[in-house]
Amino acid sequence: MKILDRYILTSFLSTFTSVFVILFFIFILQGIWLFIAELAGKDLDFFLIVKFLLFYSPKVVPLVLPLSVLLASIMTFGNFAENYEFAAMKSSGISLKRAMRSLQYFIVLLSIVAFFFANSIIPKAEYKFVNLRKNILQQKPSMAIAEGQFSNVGNYTIKVDKKSGPEGNFLEKVTIHKVSNLGTGTTVVIKAKTGELMSSEKSNNLQLILYDGNYYESIEPKRFEDKNKQPFAKSSFKKYIINFDLSPLEKASDNQENITNTNTMLSVNELRYTLDSLQTSKQKDVKSFTDNIHQRLSLVSIKPDNKIETKDSLVSDVLSLMPTHQKAIVYDIARSNVQNTKFSIEGSKIDIASKIKNINNHWLALYDKFVIAYACLLMFFIGAPLGAIIRKGGLGLPIVFAVMIFIIFHFINVFGKKIAQEDGLTPFLGAWLSSIILTPLGLLLFYRATNDIGLINMDVIMDPIHKFVNKLFSNSKKDKNDT
Repeated sequence: MKILDRYILTSFLSTFTSVFVILFFIFILQGIWLFIAELAGKDLDFFLIVKFLLFYSPKVVPLVLPLSVLLASIMTFGNFAENYEFAAMKSSGISLKRAMRSLQYFIVLLSIVAFFFANSIIPKAEYKFVNLRKNILQQKPSMAIAEGQFSNVGNYTIKVDKKSGPEGNFLEKVTIHKVSNLGTGTTVVIKAKTGELMSSEKSNNLQLILYDGNYYESIEPKRFEDKNKQPFAKSSFKKYIINFDLSPLEKASDNQENITNTNTMLSVNELRYTLDSLQTSKQKDVKSFTDNIHQRLSLVSIKPDNKIETKDSLVSDVLSLMPTHQKAIVYDIARSNVQNTKFSIEGSKIDIASKIKNINNHWLALYDKFVIAYACLLMFFIGAPLGAIIRKGGLGLPIVFAVMIFIIFHFINVFGKKIAQEDGLTPFLGAWLSSIILTPLGLLLFYRATNDIGLINMDVIMDPIHKFVNKLFSNSKKDKNDT
């Protein structure tokens, strides 16, 4: 390796390392803010918090790594141009392409490492992260209920005045509101003097045992005129047990749709195997539903050319043989069959749409592992020419350009994925949309930087304006001379 290549590579690596570390901790702090409700005031030991952040940190690498490459490229090549080092290189016959050669090898290697990291490390970390959150709830069930405020747990809203005990599982003055399954408001209110939370690592349920309390339940009257009487039932108890499912307590963060969504926990081979199973299952469901609808319609349909033979003649209209009251019954049956068929079609349509969305999410997770590798290459070929063009290093203008480009990249990426999830785009196009749009920008910047054209050719913009102004003034002078 030549001295110049070593100098460019060491300059880039020092900048890249510092930028990556800073951005990594910024995104980790954002993650702490997202999960602050699960971490703050829960009496968690320091080792458990470190473990929590350690399993969360790999998922921020796909965001931090391309941004670090972009910012480090702009800063490194901006410093070279600002300090006239590029001018010295060009005077020695070394072009921008030649100066970028050593870094190209490093970025290609970094892209390969990023792919294997996304394929191996991130799925395992995501799996351990989800299970750690679940284990925290199982080991410390009091985390599900905050002291002195209402906490939503499934269809229940629970308030506890005071928690005690080594794990905070002993409760005092418990008030519980149960929301109606119909979503019409609170139908059950339970009050107890004391309570105890119990859970097991082998079970997925959280058990709440209440002592010495009362149970109030609103009764829906059969007659509407009795509704104003507001009838309710009341009973007292010495011991009352409520079981909760832990899955509703495992709230997903803003960038996760559902904590039970396992597509981010699978490698490329596992995703391909899962996709084959999901697509086969969807095709079987569609065929089964189609056959059922066809059989149902075949049973109730009458072909137009069918005729009923009587003693007098062949009758083509079956209803003409029936009295009026029987015709109404036939119409009601037909209307009911149509409504049932329509309801079945709408329900199956929702179910199939859910399966398609799940398949699209798995395809997006598969393509994301390749997108992160390409994003590193793309950001380098955007950042390096841009730094050479703007000729500014440091943390001022490079940060502005880097943040603007990365926001555009991230926004298009999220936008494309959301549309692809709803089957508005193919998953391939949704995952690669941001890369497809920004690739021409990288090629344009590389072309302009290697040919010393600059970021914007002002002559192209100003020349038509100058011609228009000159023509306008020459016409006005000609008019004056004519007068």
